[in-house]
Amino acid sequence: MSVFHNLGFPRIGVQRELKWAQEAYWAGRQDAAALAETGKTLRARHWALQAKAGAAFVPVGDFAWYDQILEWTTLLGAVPARFGQPDNEPVSLDTLFRMARGRAPTGRPAAACEMTKWFDTNYHYIVPELVPGQQYRIAREDLFEQTSEALQQGYRPKVVIPGPLTWLWLGKGDAYTGGAADEAKLQLLDSLLPVYEQVLQRLQGLGVEWVQIDEPVLVLDLPEAWRRAYAGVYGRLAAAGPKVLLATYFGALGDNLPLLSELPVHGVHVDLVRAPQQLEPVLQVLRADQVLSAGVVNGRNIWRTDLDAARELLAPVQAQLGDRLWLAPSCSLLHVPVDLAGETELDAELKSWLSFATQKLDELRWLAGSLSGQPDADTQAALQQQRQALQARRASPRIHNAAVQKRLGEADGLSRTRTPFAQRIARQQEVLKLPPYPTTTIGSFPQTVQIRTLRRDWKAGTLSDAAYEKAIRAEIEQVVRFQERIGLDVLVHGEPERNDMVEYFGELLAGFAFTRNGWVQSYGSRCVKPPVIFGDVARPMPMTVAWAAYAQSLTDKPVKGMLTGPVTILQWSFVRDDQPRSTTCRQLALALRDEVVDLEQAGIGVIQIDEPAFREGLPLRRADWAEYLAWAVDSFRLSTAGVRDETQIHTHMCYSEFNDIIDSIAAMDADVITIETSRSNMELLGAFEDFRYPNDIGPGVYDIHSPNVPDVDWMVGLMHKAAARLPAERLWVNPDCGLKTRAWPETEAALVAMVEAAQELRKAA
Repeated sequence: MSVFHNLGFPRIGVQRELKWAQEAYWAGRQDAAALAETGKTLRARHWALQAKAGAAFVPVGDFAWYDQILEWTTLLGAVPARFGQPDNEPVSLDTLFRMARGRAPTGRPAAACEMTKWFDTNYHYIVPELVPGQQYRIAREDLFEQTSEALQQGYRPKVVIPGPLTWLWLGKGDAYTGGAADEAKLQLLDSLLPVYEQVLQRLQGLGVEWVQIDEPVLVLDLPEAWRRAYAGVYGRLAAAGPKVLLATYFGALGDNLPLLSELPVHGVHVDLVRAPQQLEPVLQVLRADQVLSAGVVNGRNIWRTDLDAARELLAPVQAQLGDRLWLAPSCSLLHVPVDLAGETELDAELKSWLSFATQKLDELRWLAGSLSGQPDADTQAALQQQRQALQARRASPRIHNAAVQKRLGEADGLSRTRTPFAQRIARQQEVLKLPPYPTTTIGSFPQTVQIRTLRRDWKAGTLSDAAYEKAIRAEIEQVVRFQERIGLDVLVHGEPERNDMVEYFGELLAGFAFTRNGWVQSYGSRCVKPPVIFGDVARPMPMTVAWAAYAQSLTDKPVKGMLTGPVTILQWSFVRDDQPRSTTCRQLALALRDEVVDLEQAGIGVIQIDEPAFREGLPLRRADWAEYLAWAVDSFRLSTAGVRDETQIHTHMCYSEFNDIIDSIAAMDADVITIETSRSNMELLGAFEDFRYPNDIGPGVYDIHSPNVPDVDWMVGLMHKAAARLPAERLWVNPDCGLKTRAWPETEAALVAMVEAAQELRKAA
């Protein structure tokens, strides 16, 4: 039977055990020993699950206390100076947490490291900070200890580490101004590679046979200097210790494919879900001594795999390669929920169409059995069940809505264009009468235990609709009064009725389904439960109008209507794979257009349509950008262009690089855009300055992902930096993201300081 393996398993636990342990440790409710025990228990459970499924190896190194890139950064000792890491001392877990979130139970609080999206996923990594002349060393022992754990438990470990070129590509530093492609970063290889060699030698000494070195940057457009670096780098690493499986994913190798024949690695993993067309070219350059790991089960989505199609694709390959063909998911299973078995409340038909991480391991086992030519009875029954589920999904009337398809066919006749911004903003100012440096927040306020309990009891049927509405209204009034008291200019209702900025809308739209435990990690302890878009999308009724209108009735100040944009709902859902993503996105845009118009008619004069995933959806290859940007911008404008000039449209984007798509950001034509700039020290404003971005912009002045309360002088200084780059009359003052995950005391202190900073700015204006 063919070998199958896994590139990585979800680390959070089926009940999010890692999240609860992390947060208990940060809050002082449990000690470091208890946290460590939770990690050990989860690793053992996940290794046992994978071994039971029949995987040839268990991955080690896919577990992380916050993020796998941060784990590797701290192993290398690459700790920024502000965290006070002594030379030649181990990097502690609390230092790792301070790098990620600004503080930990021990150690002095400091500005957290920058965080951004992992390629085109909704997972975030902590950006390595690169310093010229940095000396690297093995500064943490966790990887070796976890490898020993796996060996002691009787498993065959395949250790997973980030590749040196990917790690450098993802890193930033004050001395590296050329963006991700900055060739100067390559000079750090001289001090970086010896540590990689030491790591590999130590792993070999422990008895490790294979190391998976992840180099996902090989699916990007690489400058020639970076391509040239690969041969020398892997010439050293392949000779340093265990066999090397070079893993690529999220796309095709494309013009980087010739590198494979030059690299003395022992195996290569390629993504045949995102890029099935690369199979034949890869086989042509694969050497006779190399393993091919074929990623044929989707590690990014939750639909069952067509195993008959996978077998048809791979049968000739197995005939050619024999046991040098390994089966695998397309990428780490980090991006899908842990186990479908717990979804006891999910519609039975829909559940039969789905596959979570645990089930994907079963699919690999069944595929291996199918390729053997002599599948046992259990495998044959599973394959037949798979066929029946796929056929039932294709034939189901639930996935199509004739009214939605008719309206989509007529959507070209709907306007996407508003009056020029200069005219709109003048009319909006006549109505809103905002001061210089107007203040606002991004939308959500702290989600307290009481709020979550209200929603839970209401959904369980133990709290009546009337009692729920009364309680939510009381929460909205509290938030509005608080904002009035501290002097914010444009208010929000706080979103107490929302469990999540995407799931909430999915619950009110047709074509969506929901899981109970379908959690995936977004960053650190932040987990999200993506909705499942299984059919055509429609809006049966208004979704936010009543709550926004009630909030506006409480105050004379403008209250923003808060929506999540079509691209972000698309990106942060598990999306149907039986039609183009662009089609689903336009269906979402039409539903949101109706909501925007209804908000305006209800007296809401400021409407925010958040698109934090706009950059995330960008294809990894520049040649594919134009098509995506055309339909993404069109979808946003389709959702927003149905309102009068006096209605002010905001959008919000966070943790994104804007330089190379700033023209598309401008083409969205939002009246106000708010962005994350606090962690990057206003670095992102360079793109807006160079482009001469014409509309209003709110550069976030403090990092909501850290519990640290910002100083007034710090925020004033950041805004002075912004005013040196952009016209002051176009600047807003706001946090860099929503406040849902923060506690009330720090939220109040931070917003009071933010308003004070705006008042100081006005005095100096």
